[in-house]
Amino acid sequence: MQYRRFGKTGMNLSVFSLGLMRYMERDQANADRIVQRAVELGINHLETARGYGTSEEVLGRALRGIDRSRVYITTKIAPKKDYDEFMQAFETSMKNIGIDVLDNLDIHGINNVRSFRLAVDEKGTWRAVRKLLDSGAVRHVGFSTHGKLATILQTLDTGMFESVNLHYYWFYQVNEPAVARATELDMGVFIISPNEKGGMLFKPTEKLRALSAPMHPMNLNQRWLLSDPRVHTLSLGPAVPEDLDQHMVVADSVGPLSEEERAALDRWARTHRETLGREFCTQCQQCLPCPQFIDIPEILRLRNAAVAFDMNEYASFRYNLLNGSDDWFHGHPGDRCTECGECLPRCPERLEIPRLLFDAHDRLKTGTGRRLWG
Repeated sequence: MQYRRFGKTGMNLSVFSLGLMRYMERDQANADRIVQRAVELGINHLETARGYGTSEEVLGRALRGIDRSRVYITTKIAPKKDYDEFMQAFETSMKNIGIDVLDNLDIHGINNVRSFRLAVDEKGTWRAVRKLLDSGAVRHVGFSTHGKLATILQTLDTGMFESVNLHYYWFYQVNEPAVARATELDMGVFIISPNEKGGMLFKPTEKLRALSAPMHPMNLNQRWLLSDPRVHTLSLGPAVPEDLDQHMVVADSVGPLSEEERAALDRWARTHRETLGREFCTQCQQCLPCPQFIDIPEILRLRNAAVAFDMNEYASFRYNLLNGSDDWFHGHPGDRCTECGECLPRCPERLEIPRLLFDAHDRLKTGTGRRLWG
């Protein structure tokens, strides 16, 4: 296992973090074994959240068999309207986990203007955060985000946070400017769920598996991330202890990409463009804003993955979460397009955007999705 300095926090984190959003889906004994196995393998960062069902309580019980000095713990709490509400949520989290001092507190889900304002409110959430830092109950503070790039950059530029949890993968590179800005600010960079949200790579399509050979697609995406020194740690979300084994294949591989790895990623890139041809969306974002609040690049990104790599299950899962909100997911599905044409002259690739939106809807819409928690 390799370790990296987590930005200005100074914490020396393992390049893999144990994400604890799903480990309690079986029973306590299984969760205990997952935590124990992760620590045995050298993972020293355990990440949970106030909003992950019983995750904190399950972690608290699992920690009874762990040397507390060997691990850093992060929990995440959503911004609140007032000071007392946030402090109460924090106290609940600490009681659940059974600890007196929290290594890292993340403000959970700075996803839009509303949550940003709540997070930095000096009379509410941020007053509570200052109190917790000053008292020593919290050592470091960061934030997690499922927001759009502008919101992430705005939050980074406050200078109030020491780290960021964000989406950034080979199949989703839009947030690269946020990674770059966080690096300029010496912030820790934590990548959210690269194995699921990064493409359901734990169960890759046969096409993607063939293009990645001899590597597993999940490990290839991990290597793409870990070859970048700006990235510090990647989340893993095992359901059973044995799920950790495949990740360990690259736990010591953090240097530049090998020729074999570059060749496989070149095959990904070439297949991406050649399969889609003149329908390939480059994710330049210039088509936005859409008057119907459709996240055109995101929908076409999902269509790219489905068409080029047969990643229909992944693309459909993400697409079905679009419901017109502006929070954890953003925008309406593609069938809301009115063919107004405003996006067309802005697209440098001259894509037939309305046709592609309707095609994506036909391919990917299978029902109404929901977040695991919330």
